[in-house]
Amino acid sequence: MHEARWTRPVLVVLLVAAIALITLDFRDAGSSPAHAIGADVFGPVERVAGAVASPFESLFRTASGHQSSEIADLQKQNDQLRAQLAQAQVAEQDQAQLSKLLRLTDASHLRVVTGTVIAAGGAYSDTVTINAGRRQGIAPNETVLNGDGLVGVVTAVTSSTATVQLATDASATVGVRLEDTGEIGALTGTGATMTAPRELRLTLFSATAVLLPGQTLVTFGSVGGRPYAPGVPVGQVTQVTSEPGELTQTALVTPFADFSGLGVLGVVVSR
Repeated sequence: MHEARWTRPVLVVLLVAAIALITLDFRDAGSSPAHAIGADVFGPVERVAGAVASPFESLFRTASGHQSSEIADLQKQNDQLRAQLAQAQVAEQDQAQLSKLLRLTDASHLRVVTGTVIAAGGAYSDTVTINAGRRQGIAPNETVLNGDGLVGVVTAVTSSTATVQLATDASATVGVRLEDTGEIGALTGTGATMTAPRELRLTLFSATAVLLPGQTLVTFGSVGGRPYAPGVPVGQVTQVTSEPGELTQTALVTPFADFSGLGVLGVVVSR
């Protein structure tokens, strides 16, 4: 209590003295003896205050640095966990696609070499690249499919990769037949982007053929099975676009393969 009463007048005196010294020093442009006097008077006070505050500042800096380090470590761990989760999900998806592909090829008696998509898109074409090529026995003009059905055809190979033109490419044409009636026709790509709806255009060669929504299409097959092996599921008719009396029957077809989620693909290398 006595100490508090003593401290308050001292602080008042020091404050008044400081104001006076600042005024004198300002008036003499910093050349006044008041500048030196102020340093002598307040220097010890500043040093004492600095000594008192220094441990707290150091503690704050240490705690802040430690906290930043912990946050960085947690962020790194989270990134690693996300990467592991993504890899696990991709691996699981690839396993599912591979299982479907094997079931399809076994049923169709097709011999395939499998590869995984490692790149997508081209400058002027709708393509993907897989991590299997000439060393695995793949050659140009071979059918490419996944567990759902037709994907496209190999257009170029290197020793370890193959470029696949997707059936959705605007320049792609596939010979197909209606699975129930056997009517044959040609299926062409629409050149849609990777995220756009993947409809294909069907034109039947017979003007009198019956064409209805829900009919299933399979590949007609090429001589020697290249570029297209016969009997590969392609898609389903979703909309008949021709009018009665027209010379050709046309329709839109939704492919069975999901071209926006391609993973494991199979290349038909022989019958």
